[in-house]
Amino acid sequence: MTRVLLVDDHALVRMGFRMLLADAGMEVVGEAGDGEQGCQLYASLRPDVVLMDLSMPGMGGMEAVRRLIAQDARARILVLSAHEDTAHPQRVLRAGALGYLAKRVAPDELVAAVRAVAAGKRHVDARTAQALALAQLEGDASPVELLSEREFAVFIQLARGRSVAQIATDLKLSPSTVGTHLYHVKQKLGAGNQSELTLVALRWGLIQA
Repeated sequence: MTRVLLVDDHALVRMGFRMLLADAGMEVVGEAGDGEQGCQLYASLRPDVVLMDLSMPGMGGMEAVRRLIAQDARARILVLSAHEDTAHPQRVLRAGALGYLAKRVAPDELVAAVRAVAAGKRHVDARTAQALALAQLEGDASPVELLSEREFAVFIQLARGRSVAQIATDLKLSPSTVGTHLYHVKQKLGAGNQSELTLVALRWGLIQA
C-alpha cells in the first residue's frame, strides 16, 4: 500500500485528498499544515510520496521541496499548485520534485500521478507540460528567470506582501541576507519597491490578485 504524507494548509482540502486516496487503496500516514511541519513529519514517517501544496503560509512548498531533497535525495514529491505560469513548475522540478499538477486536474489524474511518483516516475499534467514546451520553443521567458532559486523564493514572498523579517523567519535566513537578495532582485527586475515587484509577479501569473 502506498503511504502518503499530505502537506496543505487547508484542512478541508486534506480531508478530500485523504478520502480520494483511501478509495484508491492508498494510506495517508500523516498531514501537515505548512512546509516546516511537513519536513518534520517526513523525517519520522518516511512516506512513499509527499503530496505538497505550493502556496502555504510560512514556509511554502518550494522551500519545503528543497529541504526534503536535502534531507533525503530519494524523497518522492508531487506538487499541487493553482499557479498557471511556467516559472513555478520549472523551479519545483529543478528543485527535485518528481511531479507537478495544477489543482484543476480531475481526481483520477491525481491518483494516477501519485502512483507514478510512488514508482519513481515523473508526472506533469498535460496543460502544464504543453505550456512548458511552448515557452521553450517560443523563447517566451519570464524576467524572473534571471533570478537565482533563493532570489526567486524571496521575490515571491515579497510580492505576497511579506516583510523582510517574516521572510527571514520563513526561509531560516538572517534579515541582512534577505536584504541582499532583495537588492539583487530589484536590480535584475528593474523594480524600485515592493509594489513594483508585486506588479511583476501579477503580470506573469506568479501570484493571484
